[in-house]
Amino acid sequence: MQNKENAAMKIGFIGLGRMGKHMATNVVKAGFDTYVNDLVPALVEQLVALGAKHCPTNQALAAEVDVAFTMLPNGAIVESVMCGPEGVLAACKPGTIIVDMSSVAPATTQKMAKIAAEKGVKYIDAPVSGGTVGAEAGTLTIMVGADDETFAKVEPVLQAIGKRIHHIGGVGMGDAMKIVNNMLLGANMASLAEALVLGAKCGLDPDTMYDIISTSSGNSYALTAKMKKFVMADAFEPGFALDVQYKDLTLAQEASRTTHVPIPMSNTCISVYEQARAAGLGGEDMSAVIKVWEKLCGVEIRAPKEN
Repeated sequence: MQNKENAAMKIGFIGLGRMGKHMATNVVKAGFDTYVNDLVPALVEQLVALGAKHCPTNQALAAEVDVAFTMLPNGAIVESVMCGPEGVLAACKPGTIIVDMSSVAPATTQKMAKIAAEKGVKYIDAPVSGGTVGAEAGTLTIMVGADDETFAKVEPVLQAIGKRIHHIGGVGMGDAMKIVNNMLLGANMASLAEALVLGAKCGLDPDTMYDIISTSSGNSYALTAKMKKFVMADAFEPGFALDVQYKDLTLAQEASRTTHVPIPMSNTCISVYEQARAAGLGGEDMSAVIKVWEKLCGVEIRAPKEN
């Protein structure tokens, strides 16, 4: 699709936080006529400086656009933004498409889709994986739950946001896939933290552990993405916040209850992340979970400081 064709489609973006601001930026750069809103004026100003248009309210945005994207912290906030007399759904024109890219329970998306359908509005889910680095680079993996026709309409916009776009199935299936993915991420990081601290207590050098594990059967995304850049660098500015990982694990817990599938490993992981949050680490990168074990065992997994 050429930029002039992109410009003919009005795109809205609600939620310009750590991920959303980069995603909206890439939509603007792709040439889409983009409208934005967020509770933080400075974030809106950054997008306006790039060529986006500011809408003073979510309702004003919803009334203006053909496709409205949301990137919000949790399901409760999604429902609050969508519903009620001042909600997005009250202002959407029939035929509008809402694409929720937040990480929420499939049941939340399916509930919103049912309400939207009563107003002639399509509501689909498209959660992402890849963190702030992927959001900025436009290389996110996007997991879409939608009917074929709606997916075809929004795919050109998604291509501005991500590199790997997967149409998983019907509404809610993108959220289900995200839950499964982040269950594994959370478990991998918690296990890596335990293993590294155990290795350090046994006298192993962190660099040696990284070199061996990264080319052996214990390798994982958690190791290659988090150990050197975050843990060993003692740099825990979040690429993916610990609070968000905890929320995603609780979504898995919720799904396990509704499907009657036991998840004992993930339940154990949740307790580990709860300890980290209790220690005040929730705003740091998820890899900060290692600090729980470091403090408990009296070691640190850090690269030697240069003199």
